[in-house]
Amino acid sequence: MVDDERDDDARPMTPEESLALIARQSEETRRGIGPNPAVLLAVWGAVWLFGFGLVYVSAPPTALMPLWAAAAIAAAGFAGAMAYSAVYGIRASRGVRGPSRLVGAMYGWSWMIAFGGLTVVNTALIRLGLDTELIPLLWSGTALTLTGLMYLAGGMLWQSKVQYGLGVWIIACGAASVLAGGPHNFLVLSLAGGGGFLVASLVFLVRSR
Repeated sequence: MVDDERDDDARPMTPEESLALIARQSEETRRGIGPNPAVLLAVWGAVWLFGFGLVYVSAPPTALMPLWAAAAIAAAGFAGAMAYSAVYGIRASRGVRGPSRLVGAMYGWSWMIAFGGLTVVNTALIRLGLDTELIPLLWSGTALTLTGLMYLAGGMLWQSKVQYGLGVWIIACGAASVLAGGPHNFLVLSLAGGGGFLVASLVFLVRSR
């Protein structure tokens, strides 16, 4: 009986078994070293949901906590999400060579360039005397429109319908936030914006499994 078991273990694998083993090991390697879009989107979804939600419940008439404290917590959350995004970008480009690496680098830099320009424009408008009540609407409307456009571009570059659809949704959320007015714009950003990221994360998670 022992000899028979050793013979079974030593027998050559069939082509089907070899392909299955290769596929399983490749998938294990990909999960071990490759970034997961589901995790990245979940991080941003949580930050939008809780960060903007906290600002909303801290604004009048609710005012559950000082607005400055809510804004500080939300800012810390966004800073952490940006740091994670940077790590994600580094991991995503690891081991990639040629045109794909160049496209990824250019796309990553496009986010910083675009939001740098947006910050200069919005800050200049505020210094020129923009009504204080319009400042949150200005930032939510322009920032979400730009974010949505970047996701549209990413969806086109990588042929991702999920990413393209997320871009459409984020632009719609930006428009809705302006139409809702303050402080309800933060509720739109929290529930609709954060919820959109979480739904996209769930889609990527289901597809990866």
